[in-house]
Formats: sequence, structure tokens, C-alpha cells
Amino acid sequence: MRVYDQVVSGPQAQETALDRLGLNLGREADARIARAVPVEAPIAIEIGGIGYAVMMATPSDLVDYAIGFALSEGLASNLDDIADIQPHAVEGGWIIRMMLPLEGTKKAMARARVRVTESSCGLCGIDNIEQVLRPLPPVTARISVERSAISRALASLPDHQPLSQSTGAVHAAAFCTPTGEIVLTREDVGRHNALDKLIGALAQKSIDPATGFFLLTARCSYELVEKTVRANCPMLVTISAPTTLAVERAARAGLTLVTLARADAALVVSGLENIAG
Repeated sequence: MRVYDQVVSGPQAQETALDRLGLNLGREADARIARAVPVEAPIAIEIGGIGYAVMMATPSDLVDYAIGFALSEGLASNLDDIADIQPHAVEGGWIIRMMLPLEGTKKAMARARVRVTESSCGLCGIDNIEQVLRPLPPVTARISVERSAISRALASLPDHQPLSQSTGAVHAAAFCTPTGEIVLTREDVGRHNALDKLIGALAQKSIDPATGFFLLTARCSYELVEKTVRANCPMLVTISAPTTLAVERAARAGLTLVTLARADAALVVSGLENIAG
């Protein structure tokens, strides 16, 4: 297994905005406040020396992000497919340079494009509707999760969100055991980026996504379903509602999808038979 030097969360993940006016909309007086805000920066991804994509993301855990991005995009099938990763700070942002095997490089070159997008949304370099709706591989992993495990994971999630606690403006993606224990969490201003970082971190730690479930603080878009399915994680839990395409894609791929998850309730969209208790 390859091991890469990690760019970890730190000062580059947040800034403190000093001397800002706290505008009161009631009857109390306005006040000057200091508040931390998350960094959002362009992250350029180069594969084999060619620009593949530019994403807007939080510049932390960039090696995890690069690995998860390559796996989610289907450019690499496992960690050993990625020959090298080099994140570099540049004026105004970051560049991540990756080296992939010939097949992955060819696929990247066929999709290459350089326009800026808001986040890693699963559409990188895809230029027609047929490709967007291409069939997903079926989820082969299966786990049984008690409803109490979902509640347990939700209750402990805030303790695993340091950047969110300081800024209140980022998403988190967590990997949980079937009993609801949170094993690993990654944060980012983009929900797709957070999940890519989590997938990459799991690969680096040799943790199989098939052995647990993903928990995300986000709306359940179809891209999150696709990334979960491609990771062969059997269950996705989100705190907000799903889109129609997310519902359809999850059902077709055999993904257990739980949305609108709260401490006392949740909406099971597909895979109800895998929820126990």
C-alpha cells in the first residue's frame, strides 16, 4: 500500500475575520465581533501534467481529497493505481499533481477540461446526458444497521466537526460502523469534496467502506449517491432531503438510502430491509 504525505487541517482551513459588525435585527445594540470563516480556494487537479479540473474547496486533507477524487471519478480502481500525489500552494490557490497508470491517464485526458466548478460534483469532463445517466455498478456489500445506530452516529457527529464548530459553514462526511460509532470524518465547504476526502482517507487507512455506512451533513444529491455506490459502501445517511435522481439511482444500484435523518426520525428511501430494530 502506498503512503503519501498528508496536508492536514490547520490554519489553511480557516481564517479569523476581525472587527466585523454584528448587525442586530431586533432591539439589541449592534456589536463588533470576531468570527472564524472557512477558506474556500480554487484547487487545480493535474493528471500527467495536464489540467483535468479546478474545484472550489477547503485546502485541507488534500492528499485524501486527491485519492478520493480519483477513485470517485473512476480514474483509479484502488490506491496502488495512484503513482504519485504532490499538492502545491500557488498564488491564489493550490495545485494537486497526480500520476496515474496509462489507462487512468487516457481516461482523464479524454475528459480533460479547465473550467472552474463549485465543487467535486461527479460531472468532471462529462459532456452529454447519456454519460451522466450511465449505469452504476451494483452495490455488492450488505450490512444490517439498527435504527439506534443511526441516532447514535447523529448524536456524536458534532464532536467530530471541529471546523464546523468554529465556522458554522462547512459540510462533514463521516464513516460509521454498523453500531453507529464514527470512525473517521472529513470536512469541506463542498459536500462532494467532504465525501471525496473521506473516501481517500479510508483508502489510506485500509478501511473498507463496505463494512459500514456514510453519514453526511448535506442534501442528498445524486452525485453523493454515485460516489457512495462507486466506493461500494452499502448505506448512505444524509440529514437533508433527496432529489428524484438520487432516489432513482440509489434504488437501481441497491444502495440503502436514509434521508432527513434526525435524532428521533428518518426517511428510508430504499433498502428498508437493511434497517433493523
